[in-house]
Amino acid sequence: MKSPQMVSGGLPVLGHLIDFVTKQDQLLQKGAKEYGAIFGLNLMGQKVAVLTGPEAKNAFFTETDRTLNMEEAYEFLAAIFGKVAFLADHQTYQNHRPILHALFSRSQMAVYLDVIVEVVSRWLDNLGEEGEMEIAGEMIELVQEVAGRCFLGDEIYENLGNRFWLAYNDLSKALDPVLPPTWPLPKFIRRDKAKAYLSNVLHPLVWERRANPKDDPFQLLVEAKMKDGSLPSEETIVQLLMALLFAGHETTAGQAAWTIIQLVQNPDYLKIVRAEIDELITAADAIDHNTLRDLKYVSMAVDETSRMYPSAETIMRTVEEDLVIGEITVPAGWMVQTATAVDHFREDLFDNPQEYDPLRFSPERKEDRKEKHAILSFGGGLHKCAGMNFANMEMAIIAALLFERYELEIISGELKVQRGLGSSRPSKTMLRYRIRET
Repeated sequence: MKSPQMVSGGLPVLGHLIDFVTKQDQLLQKGAKEYGAIFGLNLMGQKVAVLTGPEAKNAFFTETDRTLNMEEAYEFLAAIFGKVAFLADHQTYQNHRPILHALFSRSQMAVYLDVIVEVVSRWLDNLGEEGEMEIAGEMIELVQEVAGRCFLGDEIYENLGNRFWLAYNDLSKALDPVLPPTWPLPKFIRRDKAKAYLSNVLHPLVWERRANPKDDPFQLLVEAKMKDGSLPSEETIVQLLMALLFAGHETTAGQAAWTIIQLVQNPDYLKIVRAEIDELITAADAIDHNTLRDLKYVSMAVDETSRMYPSAETIMRTVEEDLVIGEITVPAGWMVQTATAVDHFREDLFDNPQEYDPLRFSPERKEDRKEKHAILSFGGGLHKCAGMNFANMEMAIIAALLFERYELEIISGELKVQRGLGSSRPSKTMLRYRIRET
Protein backbone atom coordinates (compact mmCIF):
# COMPACT_ATOMS: atom_id res chain seq x y z
CA MET A 1 0.00 0.00 0.00
CA LYS A 2 1.24 3.53 -0.74
CA SER A 3 0.16 7.03 0.21
CA PRO A 4 -1.11 9.46 -2.44
CA GLN A 5 1.71 11.01 -4.44
CA MET A 6 2.17 14.76 -4.13
CA VAL A 7 1.46 17.04 -7.07
CA SER A 8 4.63 18.62 -8.40
CA GLY A 9 5.50 22.26 -7.85
CA GLY A 10 4.92 22.66 -4.12
CA LEU A 11 6.80 25.50 -2.40
CA PRO A 12 8.80 25.29 0.84
CA VAL A 13 6.55 25.76 3.90
CA LEU A 14 3.50 26.88 1.88
CA GLY A 15 3.36 23.78 -0.30
CA HIS A 16 0.50 24.15 -2.82
CA LEU A 17 -1.43 26.74 -0.81
CA ILE A 18 -1.03 29.68 -3.19
CA ASP A 19 -2.13 27.70 -6.23
CA PHE A 20 -4.96 26.15 -4.20
CA VAL A 21 -6.34 29.62 -3.45
CA THR A 22 -5.68 31.38 -6.75
CA LYS A 23 -5.95 28.69 -9.45
CA GLN A 24 -7.41 25.65 -7.75
CA ASP A 25 -8.92 24.19 -10.91
CA GLN A 26 -5.58 24.16 -12.73
CA LEU A 27 -3.83 22.64 -9.71
CA LEU A 28 -6.36 19.82 -9.39
CA GLN A 29 -6.37 19.10 -13.11
CA LYS A 30 -2.57 18.96 -12.98
CA GLY A 31 -2.72 16.45 -10.13
CA ALA A 32 -5.14 14.21 -12.04
CA LYS A 33 -2.93 14.36 -15.13
CA GLU A 34 0.18 13.44 -13.13
CA TYR A 35 -1.21 10.68 -10.90
CA GLY A 36 -4.75 9.75 -11.92
CA ALA A 37 -7.80 9.49 -9.67
CA ILE A 38 -6.05 10.00 -6.31
CA PHE A 39 -3.23 12.44 -5.60
CA GLY A 40 -1.92 14.58 -2.77
CA LEU A 41 -1.58 18.25 -1.91
CA ASN A 42 0.40 20.00 0.80
CA LEU A 43 -1.48 22.98 2.23
CA MET A 44 1.06 24.58 4.52
CA GLY A 45 1.90 21.31 6.23
CA GLN A 46 -1.57 19.75 6.08
CA LYS A 47 -1.56 16.81 3.70
CA VAL A 48 -4.70 16.46 1.60
CA ALA A 49 -5.70 13.53 -0.62
CA VAL A 50 -7.83 14.54 -3.60
CA LEU A 51 -10.31 11.80 -4.44
CA THR A 52 -11.77 11.64 -7.94
CA GLY A 53 -13.37 8.95 -10.05
CA PRO A 54 -16.14 6.51 -9.08
CA GLU A 55 -14.24 4.29 -6.62
CA ALA A 56 -12.67 7.14 -4.67
CA LYS A 57 -15.85 9.25 -4.59
CA ASN A 58 -17.87 6.29 -3.37
CA ALA A 59 -15.35 5.79 -0.55
CA PHE A 60 -15.57 9.51 0.28
CA PHE A 61 -19.33 9.47 0.80
CA THR A 62 -19.63 5.94 2.18
CA GLU A 63 -16.95 6.49 4.83
CA THR A 64 -18.23 9.86 5.97
CA ASP A 65 -19.14 9.55 9.69
CA ARG A 66 -17.06 6.35 9.82
CA THR A 67 -13.37 6.62 9.02
CA LEU A 68 -13.90 10.16 7.69
CA ASN A 69 -14.85 13.00 9.99
CA MET A 70 -16.90 15.89 8.68
CA GLU A 71 -17.00 17.90 11.90
CA GLU A 72 -13.25 18.52 12.12
CA ALA A 73 -12.93 19.42 8.44
CA TYR A 74 -15.35 22.30 8.86
CA GLU A 75 -14.09 23.81 12.10
CA PHE A 76 -13.55 27.04 10.19
CA LEU A 77 -17.35 27.18 9.61
CA ALA A 78 -18.17 26.08 13.16
CA ALA A 79 -16.10 29.06 14.34
CA ILE A 80 -18.77 31.20 12.69
CA PHE A 81 -22.01 29.31 13.21
CA GLY A 82 -21.32 26.93 16.10
CA LYS A 83 -21.74 23.17 16.29
CA VAL A 84 -25.05 22.82 14.45
CA ALA A 85 -26.32 20.56 11.66
CA PHE A 86 -23.43 19.08 9.63
CA LEU A 87 -20.93 21.17 11.62
CA ALA A 88 -21.69 19.11 14.73
CA ASP A 89 -21.00 15.50 15.62
CA HIS A 90 -23.01 12.82 13.83
CA GLN A 91 -25.56 12.32 16.63
CA THR A 92 -26.28 16.06 16.88
CA TYR A 93 -26.58 16.30 13.11
CA GLN A 94 -29.12 13.49 13.08
CA ASN A 95 -31.07 15.26 15.82
CA HIS A 96 -31.14 18.50 13.81
CA ARG A 97 -32.10 16.95 10.45
CA PRO A 98 -35.89 17.08 11.01
CA ILE A 99 -35.61 20.87 11.38
CA LEU A 100 -33.90 21.13 7.99
CA HIS A 101 -36.46 18.80 6.44
CA ALA A 102 -39.29 20.93 7.81
CA LEU A 103 -37.76 24.08 6.35
CA PHE A 104 -37.51 22.51 2.89
CA SER A 105 -40.63 20.39 2.84
CA ARG A 106 -42.89 20.30 -0.21
CA SER A 107 -45.42 22.64 1.42
CA GLN A 108 -42.73 25.16 2.39
CA MET A 109 -41.21 25.07 -1.08
CA ALA A 110 -44.57 26.17 -2.46
CA VAL A 111 -44.51 29.14 -0.07
CA TYR A 112 -40.93 29.99 -1.03
CA LEU A 113 -41.78 29.87 -4.74
CA ASP A 114 -44.34 32.66 -4.36
CA VAL A 115 -41.90 34.74 -2.32
CA ILE A 116 -39.10 34.31 -4.84
CA VAL A 117 -41.35 35.29 -7.76
CA GLU A 118 -42.49 38.40 -5.87
CA VAL A 119 -38.97 39.48 -4.92
CA VAL A 120 -37.52 38.90 -8.39
CA SER A 121 -40.46 40.64 -10.09
CA ARG A 122 -40.02 43.68 -7.85
CA TRP A 123 -36.28 43.75 -8.62
CA LEU A 124 -37.05 43.71 -12.35
CA ASP A 125 -39.62 46.48 -12.00
CA ASN A 126 -36.95 48.67 -10.37
CA LEU A 127 -34.48 48.13 -13.21
CA GLY A 128 -36.50 50.24 -15.60
CA GLU A 129 -36.57 49.93 -19.39
CA GLU A 130 -32.81 49.95 -19.95
CA GLY A 131 -29.53 50.38 -18.17
CA GLU A 132 -26.37 48.66 -17.01
CA MET A 133 -25.63 46.45 -14.01
CA GLU A 134 -22.78 44.51 -12.47
CA ILE A 135 -24.41 41.10 -12.38
CA ALA A 136 -22.46 39.44 -9.53
CA GLY A 137 -23.20 42.33 -7.18
CA GLU A 138 -26.85 42.43 -8.24
CA MET A 139 -27.23 38.72 -7.54
CA ILE A 140 -25.75 39.04 -4.04
CA GLU A 141 -28.29 41.69 -3.07
CA LEU A 142 -31.16 39.87 -4.76
CA VAL A 143 -30.55 36.48 -3.17
CA GLN A 144 -29.97 38.12 0.22
CA GLU A 145 -33.47 39.54 0.01
CA VAL A 146 -34.86 36.19 -1.12
CA ALA A 147 -33.21 34.39 1.80
CA GLY A 148 -34.30 37.04 4.27
CA ARG A 149 -37.93 37.10 3.21
CA CYS A 150 -38.18 33.30 2.85
CA PHE A 151 -36.65 32.34 6.19
CA LEU A 152 -37.47 35.39 8.34
CA GLY A 153 -40.66 36.76 6.81
CA ASP A 154 -41.33 40.25 5.50
CA GLU A 155 -41.73 42.01 8.85
CA ILE A 156 -38.43 40.87 10.33
CA TYR A 157 -36.53 41.26 7.06
CA GLU A 158 -37.64 44.85 6.57
CA ASN A 159 -36.60 45.79 10.11
CA LEU A 160 -33.07 44.38 9.87
CA GLY A 161 -31.39 47.15 7.93
CA ASN A 162 -28.26 47.14 5.79
CA ARG A 163 -25.85 46.62 8.69
CA PHE A 164 -27.18 43.08 9.17
CA TRP A 165 -26.07 42.00 5.69
CA LEU A 166 -22.79 43.90 5.90
CA ALA A 167 -21.95 41.72 8.90
CA TYR A 168 -22.32 38.71 6.62
CA ASN A 169 -19.61 40.18 4.39
CA ASP A 170 -17.19 39.95 7.33
CA LEU A 171 -18.23 36.33 7.87
CA SER A 172 -17.63 35.54 4.21
CA LYS A 173 -14.19 37.13 4.18
CA ALA A 174 -13.17 35.00 7.18
CA LEU A 175 -13.79 31.66 5.43
CA ASP A 176 -10.45 29.88 5.61
CA PRO A 177 -10.11 26.07 5.68
CA VAL A 178 -6.33 26.28 6.06
CA LEU A 179 -5.41 28.62 8.94
CA PRO A 180 -6.54 27.76 12.50
CA PRO A 181 -9.74 29.75 13.13
CA THR A 182 -8.54 30.75 16.62
CA TRP A 183 -5.53 32.72 15.40
CA PRO A 184 -5.83 36.45 16.30
CA LEU A 185 -5.85 37.62 12.69
CA PRO A 186 -7.73 40.80 11.69
CA LYS A 187 -10.21 38.88 9.51
CA PHE A 188 -11.02 36.50 12.38
CA ILE A 189 -11.42 39.41 14.80
CA ARG A 190 -13.87 41.04 12.40
CA ARG A 191 -15.61 37.66 12.04
CA ASP A 192 -16.14 37.37 15.77
CA LYS A 193 -17.46 40.93 16.03
CA ALA A 194 -19.89 40.30 13.17
CA LYS A 195 -20.97 37.00 14.74
CA ALA A 196 -21.65 38.72 18.07
CA TYR A 197 -23.65 41.46 16.36
CA LEU A 198 -25.80 39.00 14.40
CA SER A 199 -26.39 36.91 17.51
CA ASN A 200 -27.48 39.99 19.46
CA VAL A 201 -29.95 40.87 16.71
CA LEU A 202 -31.43 37.39 16.36
CA HIS A 203 -31.72 36.26 20.00
CA PRO A 204 -34.45 38.78 20.92
CA LEU A 205 -36.41 37.73 17.82
CA VAL A 206 -36.44 34.14 19.05
CA TRP A 207 -37.47 35.18 22.57
CA GLU A 208 -40.30 37.31 21.17
CA ARG A 209 -41.60 34.57 18.88
CA ARG A 210 -41.65 31.96 21.58
CA ALA A 211 -43.72 34.32 23.69
CA ASN A 212 -45.91 35.68 20.86
CA PRO A 213 -46.23 33.29 17.87
CA LYS A 214 -47.05 34.60 14.39
CA ASP A 215 -47.88 32.96 11.09
CA ASP A 216 -44.74 33.40 9.00
CA PRO A 217 -41.65 31.40 7.96
CA PHE A 218 -39.65 32.38 11.04
CA GLN A 219 -42.24 30.77 13.28
CA LEU A 220 -41.64 27.43 11.56
CA LEU A 221 -38.00 27.49 12.59
CA VAL A 222 -38.88 28.51 16.14
CA GLU A 223 -41.41 25.67 16.53
CA ALA A 224 -39.74 22.84 14.55
CA LYS A 225 -38.86 19.88 16.76
CA MET A 226 -35.71 17.82 16.70
CA LYS A 227 -35.53 14.07 16.17
CA ASP A 228 -35.74 13.43 19.92
CA GLY A 229 -39.04 15.34 20.05
CA SER A 230 -37.72 18.37 21.89
CA LEU A 231 -37.51 21.97 20.79
CA PRO A 232 -34.01 23.24 20.03
CA SER A 233 -32.49 25.76 22.41
CA GLU A 234 -32.66 29.44 21.54
CA GLU A 235 -28.92 29.38 20.87
CA THR A 236 -29.34 26.47 18.44
CA ILE A 237 -32.10 28.31 16.58
CA VAL A 238 -29.92 31.42 16.25
CA GLN A 239 -26.97 29.36 15.00
CA LEU A 240 -29.12 27.48 12.50
CA LEU A 241 -30.66 30.71 11.27
CA MET A 242 -27.28 32.40 10.84
CA ALA A 243 -26.04 29.39 8.85
CA LEU A 244 -29.24 29.18 6.82
CA LEU A 245 -29.14 32.84 5.79
CA PHE A 246 -25.45 32.54 4.95
CA ALA A 247 -25.85 29.41 2.84
CA GLY A 248 -29.01 30.87 1.30
CA HIS A 249 -27.07 33.60 -0.46
CA GLU A 250 -23.30 32.95 -0.30
CA THR A 251 -23.22 30.04 -2.74
CA THR A 252 -26.35 30.77 -4.79
CA ALA A 253 -25.31 34.27 -5.84
CA GLY A 254 -22.28 33.13 -7.81
CA GLN A 255 -24.07 30.35 -9.66
CA ALA A 256 -27.06 32.60 -10.42
CA ALA A 257 -24.72 35.17 -11.97
CA TRP A 258 -22.90 32.52 -14.01
CA THR A 259 -26.23 31.08 -15.23
CA ILE A 260 -27.16 34.46 -16.68
CA ILE A 261 -23.70 35.09 -18.12
CA GLN A 262 -23.55 31.70 -19.82
CA LEU A 263 -26.98 32.13 -21.38
CA VAL A 264 -25.92 35.50 -22.79
CA GLN A 265 -22.72 33.91 -24.10
CA ASN A 266 -24.65 31.12 -25.87
CA PRO A 267 -27.33 32.75 -28.02
CA ASP A 268 -28.33 29.52 -29.79
CA TYR A 269 -29.34 27.86 -26.55
CA LEU A 270 -30.84 31.13 -25.30
CA LYS A 271 -33.22 31.03 -28.27
CA ILE A 272 -34.47 27.63 -27.08
CA VAL A 273 -34.87 28.98 -23.55
CA ARG A 274 -36.69 32.08 -24.81
CA ALA A 275 -39.13 30.00 -26.82
CA GLU A 276 -39.92 27.95 -23.73
CA ILE A 277 -40.29 31.05 -21.56
CA ASP A 278 -42.56 32.79 -24.07
CA GLU A 279 -44.77 29.73 -24.27
CA LEU A 280 -45.11 29.19 -20.53
CA ILE A 281 -44.85 32.62 -18.88
CA THR A 282 -47.06 35.65 -19.26
CA ALA A 283 -47.10 38.79 -17.15
CA ALA A 284 -50.41 37.72 -15.67
CA ASP A 285 -49.34 34.19 -14.81
CA ALA A 286 -45.80 34.81 -13.50
CA ILE A 287 -44.57 31.38 -12.35
CA ASP A 288 -46.36 28.73 -10.34
CA HIS A 289 -45.32 25.17 -9.45
CA ASN A 290 -46.59 23.70 -12.73
CA THR A 291 -44.83 26.36 -14.80
CA LEU A 292 -41.59 25.82 -12.94
CA ARG A 293 -41.80 22.07 -13.53
CA ASP A 294 -42.26 22.67 -17.27
CA LEU A 295 -39.31 25.07 -17.62
CA LYS A 296 -37.10 22.17 -18.61
CA TYR A 297 -34.61 24.07 -20.75
CA VAL A 298 -34.16 26.71 -18.07
CA SER A 299 -33.59 23.96 -15.51
CA MET A 300 -30.99 22.30 -17.72
CA ALA A 301 -29.19 25.64 -18.07
CA VAL A 302 -29.04 25.90 -14.27
CA ASP A 303 -27.69 22.34 -14.07
CA GLU A 304 -25.02 22.98 -16.69
CA THR A 305 -23.81 26.08 -14.88
CA SER A 306 -23.68 24.10 -11.64
CA ARG A 307 -21.47 21.60 -13.45
CA MET A 308 -19.13 24.14 -15.00
CA TYR A 309 -19.07 26.86 -12.34
CA PRO A 310 -20.09 25.42 -8.97
CA SER A 311 -19.76 27.90 -6.10
CA ALA A 312 -18.60 25.13 -3.78
CA GLU A 313 -15.79 23.50 -5.75
CA THR A 314 -14.60 21.10 -3.06
CA ILE A 315 -15.98 19.10 -0.13
CA MET A 316 -13.63 18.16 2.69
CA ARG A 317 -13.25 15.57 5.46
CA THR A 318 -10.54 14.59 7.93
CA VAL A 319 -9.20 11.02 8.04
CA GLU A 320 -9.59 9.43 11.49
CA GLU A 321 -8.49 5.91 10.49
CA ASP A 322 -6.41 4.82 7.51
CA LEU A 323 -8.61 4.89 4.40
CA VAL A 324 -7.84 2.19 1.83
CA ILE A 325 -8.93 2.76 -1.77
CA GLY A 326 -7.59 0.14 -4.14
CA GLU A 327 -3.79 0.25 -3.89
CA ILE A 328 -3.75 3.64 -2.14
CA THR A 329 -3.89 4.19 1.61
CA VAL A 330 -4.74 7.66 2.88
CA PRO A 331 -3.17 7.76 6.37
CA ALA A 332 -5.00 8.95 9.47
CA GLY A 333 -4.31 12.63 10.06
CA TRP A 334 -4.61 13.56 6.39
CA MET A 335 -7.60 15.37 4.93
CA VAL A 336 -9.52 14.25 1.86
CA GLN A 337 -11.46 16.34 -0.63
CA THR A 338 -13.45 16.05 -3.81
CA ALA A 339 -12.64 17.98 -6.99
CA THR A 340 -15.34 19.29 -9.33
CA ALA A 341 -12.55 20.68 -11.52
CA VAL A 342 -11.71 17.07 -12.34
CA ASP A 343 -14.92 15.04 -12.02
CA HIS A 344 -17.21 17.55 -13.73
CA PHE A 345 -14.99 17.51 -16.82
CA ARG A 346 -14.35 13.80 -17.27
CA GLU A 347 -14.61 12.77 -20.91
CA ASP A 348 -15.83 9.28 -19.97
CA LEU A 349 -18.92 10.88 -18.40
CA PHE A 350 -19.54 14.05 -20.35
CA ASP A 351 -19.48 14.61 -24.09
CA ASN A 352 -17.11 17.53 -24.86
CA PRO A 353 -17.06 18.52 -21.17
CA GLN A 354 -15.35 21.87 -21.77
CA GLU A 355 -18.29 22.98 -23.92
CA TYR A 356 -21.49 24.59 -22.61
CA ASP A 357 -24.17 22.05 -23.45
CA PRO A 358 -27.24 22.02 -21.16
CA LEU A 359 -28.86 19.32 -23.30
CA ARG A 360 -26.46 16.80 -21.74
CA PHE A 361 -29.00 16.79 -18.86
CA SER A 362 -31.92 15.98 -21.18
CA PRO A 363 -33.94 12.77 -20.71
CA GLU A 364 -32.45 11.44 -23.94
CA ARG A 365 -28.81 11.83 -22.84
CA LYS A 366 -28.79 11.85 -18.99
CA GLU A 367 -25.03 12.24 -18.81
CA ASP A 368 -25.28 13.11 -15.14
CA ARG A 369 -26.88 9.69 -14.47
CA LYS A 370 -24.05 7.61 -15.90
CA GLU A 371 -22.41 7.41 -12.49
CA LYS A 372 -23.41 7.96 -8.88
CA HIS A 373 -22.11 11.31 -7.62
CA ALA A 374 -21.34 12.44 -11.17
CA ILE A 375 -22.31 15.97 -10.11
CA LEU A 376 -20.92 17.22 -6.80
CA SER A 377 -22.22 20.80 -6.71
CA PHE A 378 -24.48 20.10 -3.72
CA GLY A 379 -22.52 17.27 -2.12
CA GLY A 380 -23.81 13.73 -1.78
CA GLY A 381 -24.80 10.94 0.54
CA LEU A 382 -26.43 11.62 3.90
CA HIS A 383 -25.03 15.14 3.99
CA LYS A 384 -26.28 16.28 0.58
CA CYS A 385 -27.36 19.91 0.78
CA ALA A 386 -30.88 20.16 2.20
CA GLY A 387 -31.42 23.42 0.32
CA MET A 388 -30.49 22.10 -3.14
CA ASN A 389 -34.04 22.26 -4.53
CA PHE A 390 -34.52 25.72 -3.05
CA ALA A 391 -31.34 27.01 -4.71
CA ASN A 392 -32.16 25.45 -8.09
CA MET A 393 -35.70 26.83 -7.96
CA GLU A 394 -34.41 30.30 -7.13
CA MET A 395 -31.84 30.30 -9.95
CA ALA A 396 -34.41 29.05 -12.47
CA ILE A 397 -36.93 31.74 -11.50
CA ILE A 398 -34.34 34.50 -11.70
CA ALA A 399 -33.20 33.39 -15.16
CA ALA A 400 -36.71 32.83 -16.51
CA LEU A 401 -38.15 36.16 -15.39
CA LEU A 402 -35.04 38.14 -16.38
CA PHE A 403 -34.86 36.77 -19.93
CA GLU A 404 -38.64 36.95 -20.33
CA ARG A 405 -38.41 40.71 -19.90
CA TYR A 406 -34.99 41.85 -21.13
CA GLU A 407 -32.40 41.56 -23.87
CA LEU A 408 -28.92 41.45 -22.36
CA GLU A 409 -25.35 41.84 -23.58
CA ILE A 410 -22.00 41.61 -21.84
CA ILE A 411 -20.04 44.86 -22.04
CA SER A 412 -17.15 44.13 -19.63
CA GLY A 413 -13.74 42.69 -20.41
CA GLU A 414 -12.32 39.23 -19.72
CA LEU A 415 -14.51 36.91 -17.70
CA LYS A 416 -12.89 34.66 -15.11
CA VAL A 417 -13.62 32.88 -11.87
CA GLN A 418 -12.94 34.99 -8.80
CA ARG A 419 -11.61 32.69 -6.11
CA GLY A 420 -10.64 33.03 -2.48
CA LEU A 421 -10.97 30.58 0.36
CA GLY A 422 -14.77 30.70 0.30
CA SER A 423 -17.31 30.42 -2.52
CA SER A 424 -16.21 31.28 -6.04
CA ARG A 425 -18.09 33.70 -8.28
CA PRO A 426 -17.58 35.49 -11.60
CA SER A 427 -15.23 38.44 -11.75
CA LYS A 428 -16.83 41.86 -12.14
CA THR A 429 -19.11 41.56 -15.16
CA MET A 430 -21.10 44.46 -16.56
CA LEU A 431 -24.29 43.75 -18.48
CA ARG A 432 -26.35 46.14 -20.57
CA TYR A 433 -30.08 45.44 -20.59
CA ARG A 434 -33.10 46.76 -22.45
CA ILE A 435 -36.76 45.77 -22.60
CA ARG A 436 -37.49 43.10 -25.20
CA GLU A 437 -39.48 44.17 -28.19
CA THR A 438 -42.86 42.46 -28.40
